[in-house]
Amino acid sequence: MDFEIEPKPKWYQVLLGSLGIFAFFSLCWTAAHFLTRILDNYWTYARTHTTFREYVAILISVFLFGLTIQVVGLIMKPNRRKMINVFTMMIDAMQRMAKGDFNINLETQTVSRHAGQFAILIDNLNRMANELGQMEQMRQEFISNVSHEIQSPLTAIKGFAQALQGNDLSPEQRKHYLEIIETESDRLSRLSDNLLKLTSLESLHHPYQPHSYRLDRQLRKLVLSCEPLWDAKQLELDIQLDELVVTADEELLNQAWSNLLHNSIKFTPPSGQLSIRLEQQGNQAIVRFSDTGIGIDEQHLPHLFERFFKVDRSRNRSAGGSGLGLSIVKKIIEMHGGAIRVASQLGAGTTFTVQLPLTQPAHEQAK
Repeated sequence: MDFEIEPKPKWYQVLLGSLGIFAFFSLCWTAAHFLTRILDNYWTYARTHTTFREYVAILISVFLFGLTIQVVGLIMKPNRRKMINVFTMMIDAMQRMAKGDFNINLETQTVSRHAGQFAILIDNLNRMANELGQMEQMRQEFISNVSHEIQSPLTAIKGFAQALQGNDLSPEQRKHYLEIIETESDRLSRLSDNLLKLTSLESLHHPYQPHSYRLDRQLRKLVLSCEPLWDAKQLELDIQLDELVVTADEELLNQAWSNLLHNSIKFTPPSGQLSIRLEQQGNQAIVRFSDTGIGIDEQHLPHLFERFFKVDRSRNRSAGGSGLGLSIVKKIIEMHGGAIRVASQLGAGTTFTVQLPLTQPAHEQAK
């Protein structure tokens, strides 16, 4: 969270303030000497004793200075009370945040009118409360989503495990139930792996080991390794890969490409088409995964890379998705200083476009 800090007074502001104080003291001293001269006309002892007259001048000067301070204090008393109210309001807001209440919106207009020097601080406090509230909401949604994703396979495993205890099951039914238990167990395992992976990627300690390698060869090997998947659905592949050398973490990018390719295969109907393109534009590699799958509604596109987001939960559950794959892809691409975007149309297909720097900046390689 970035907060604005009120700028320090400049040298000329300090100089003007010092000159103002000096001028005020000089005025008090001048007034004291003026009053002392008037006193000389009516008090002979003061006129004939110079030292005494100087003491009287000092006392009058101090009196005038103190009187002025008191008058200024009385004038500023309402503002001082309002400033105390500002402090009280800020302390109360911070105590509420400490207790987990982030629904805070202090009245900056009132504060800026009576104590303008606190306006920036109040704005930052409001912004901090808002961002902490958003983080708390994300945390609660995350816990809710994790609980839901874990509870679903656990319920299925428990139900079919209880069914297997029956003695009236045929061998075919028993085998079918065991396969379901195995499938749901795999789902739990993948969910756990993805959660750990995403948590590690979002931390500052995830291993990052870039080196130079042929990106086109990596993509080609990935397509060949997935041949049983796209061949089983009789998908038509169109592969056009320019020879490109990139400096990146090969293992991390391999996971990103694998997630994108598996998504394309998973949501493309039999006899559909897949297209993978790799080309260079300036100092960037452009990778495109396109398919003629079921497509995604435009309203869902802004949320597609959010954790646990699913366009159709029942469809993703049957396909074995956890809603974390694209979040992992986005994080990996961003770690490399790249960007990913998606374009889709219902019933026509989806295209994921990745922009990736050919070389990594020094600060990225040092991670």
